[in-house]
Amino acid sequence: MQPSPPFQWLYTPVRPFTWGFVARVVVKAAILFAALNVAFALLTPLPTLGRFSAYNTLLPGRERLPYGENPAESYNLSLYNIPAMLASHTWAAADDDEFRVLVAGDSSVWGILLEPDDTLAGQINRLGLTADGRPVRAYNLGYPTMSLLKDLTLLDAALDREPPPDLILWLLTLESFAARDQLDPALLQNNPDTVRDLIARFDLAQDADDPRFVEPDVWGETIVGRRRDLADLLRLQLYGAAWALTGVDQAYGDYTPRSIDLSDDETWRGFAPGELARNDLALDVLRAGVARAGGVPVVLVNEPIFISDGANSDVRYNAFYPRWAYDAYRAWLADEAQSAGWTLLDLWDALPDAPCYTDSPVHLTPECSAALAQELRTAISDAP
Repeated sequence: MQPSPPFQWLYTPVRPFTWGFVARVVVKAAILFAALNVAFALLTPLPTLGRFSAYNTLLPGRERLPYGENPAESYNLSLYNIPAMLASHTWAAADDDEFRVLVAGDSSVWGILLEPDDTLAGQINRLGLTADGRPVRAYNLGYPTMSLLKDLTLLDAALDREPPPDLILWLLTLESFAARDQLDPALLQNNPDTVRDLIARFDLAQDADDPRFVEPDVWGETIVGRRRDLADLLRLQLYGAAWALTGVDQAYGDYTPRSIDLSDDETWRGFAPGELARNDLALDVLRAGVARAGGVPVVLVNEPIFISDGANSDVRYNAFYPRWAYDAYRAWLADEAQSAGWTLLDLWDALPDAPCYTDSPVHLTPECSAALAQELRTAISDAP
C-alpha cells in the first residue's frame, strides 16, 4: 500500500467544472430568492424595519420630519414609511424631564426656507420657557402638505410614544380643511391601511375605498416590488451623516415672493360664493385629532396669513383665499371650538405685514416666526 502524501488531509478534491453544477446552483439561488420574496410579501416588514434607525443613537435626531426632493443638496428625502420618519426625529428620544410640546401643521410649521432653529418649534425653544417647573421643549411635527388628515395621521403615530407630550399646538389654515382633498397627500395615499384604521376608528367621512389609495398587488409587496422603499430607508440613514455634519436639510435659494396683486377669481377649491357649506370642511378630522390627544391639552391655532393691499384685495385676502370663503371658515371654526370647549387662538391677522411672508401666504421669515412664538408664549406657559 502506497503511503499517503504528507498533509493529504488538508486538501479537498476540486470537482471538475460542469454546466450541470452551474445549473443546480442557479436553480437553488432562484428558489431561495423566490422564497425570500414570498416571505417578505407575507410578513410586510417595512414598518418594523423603519423603527430601526441610526438616528438618536449613532447620529443626532433630525429636528423635523424627513422631506425633500433634492437629496444631493439637502441630505434629505421624502419617503412614505411613517415609523422610519418618526424614528429619525428628535421626538423619538425626547427627555422625560422636559415639558414636551408637539407642534403639528403644514409647511409653515415644517419651515419652508427656514433653518431648523428658525421654525416655530425652534423659536419656541429659544424663548427659554418653563412650565410646571420643567424647561419647555417644542418638537416640530409639521409636514409640507395641507391636509388635516395628514396631521392626524402623524399625530396618531407620534402619540404612541410613552410618555405622551404635555401639550399639542396644532396650527390650522383653511387650505387644510377641504374635505374632498384630505387624501391628496402622497404620504396618505401610500399608507392605505393606516389611514383606513383612522377612518374606522373615528368614523370619518372619508371613503375607505378611495381610488387614490395605492394598493400594491402581491408582486408589489415583494422585495423587488418594494425595492424603492427599501432603498429610501437606507438612503435616509446614509444622508444622516452628511446632515449631522452640515445641518442642511433643505435647499435654500431664490424664490418667487407671494403675490401682492391678486386675481379677481372668487372661487376657492372649486366653490363659488354661496356654494361652500360647513360640511365641506373636514371638521370631523379636527374633532378626531382632539379626541386622539386624550388627556393631552390641545391648543388650536388659526395661523397667520398674508393680507394683501394690492389689486383685487377687496376680493381676496391673498392668492389662497377669497374673502368670503376665509371669513366663513373663521366663523365655523370659532363656533365649533366654542361648542366643543376647545382652546382656539385665532391669530389670522397677528402678522399682517407683507415683509413677514416669503413664497406663500403662510410661510414666514425668521423674524416673524419669532413673533409668532411670542404670540404663543402665554398659551404654552399657562397650559394645564
